[in-house]
Amino acid sequence: MSLQERIYQQFTDSIQTKHDALECLPDSIELAAQTVVQSLLNNGKVLTCGNGGSAGDAQHFSSEMLNRFERERPSLPAIALSTDTSTLTSIANDYSYDDVFSKQIRALGQSGDILLAYTTSGNSKNIVSAVNMAHDRGMSVIVVTGKDGGTIAAENLLQQGDIELRVPSQSTARIQEVHLVITHCLCDLIDFQLFG
Repeated sequence: MSLQERIYQQFTDSIQTKHDALECLPDSIELAAQTVVQSLLNNGKVLTCGNGGSAGDAQHFSSEMLNRFERERPSLPAIALSTDTSTLTSIANDYSYDDVFSKQIRALGQSGDILLAYTTSGNSKNIVSAVNMAHDRGMSVIVVTGKDGGTIAAENLLQQGDIELRVPSQSTARIQEVHLVITHCLCDLIDFQLFG
């Protein structure tokens, strides 16, 4: 396969994964956006987290909320839990990397807030801990996953009112590409519902 053919294949696979996601995710994405809006209207906030590329997705969502997406509007409350290196490294050093998000949620999360967690596999131990802590704090959980949903799906960690947005793919790269589209859909729907 030539380099040009590999490029063509990357684009083709990405398009197909987006098409597959479009077939199964719109209802859940709509519900997730409505859940966030209801939290915001009740003076809640969104705490986001993820590892690696998923940390980038979490930060991307948070920045679109705090600044703006595609229109001028008031800032919306969101905190990316993957950005404070002093906090992350102190928790990882003193306790465990598995606790880097859950300890922050214990301190910052309140009943009625939303945890928006990104994990391509659904297996990240610190995300599993974050989901459990969010429930302890009375928060709703939205997880953006892929593959088979991993531990989060297998152990039925989500409760009534929680939402999983699972990309139907086994490829981490393809999953992450659709996670970006999901993020932008959420931002657009949130803005549309709040500001018309």
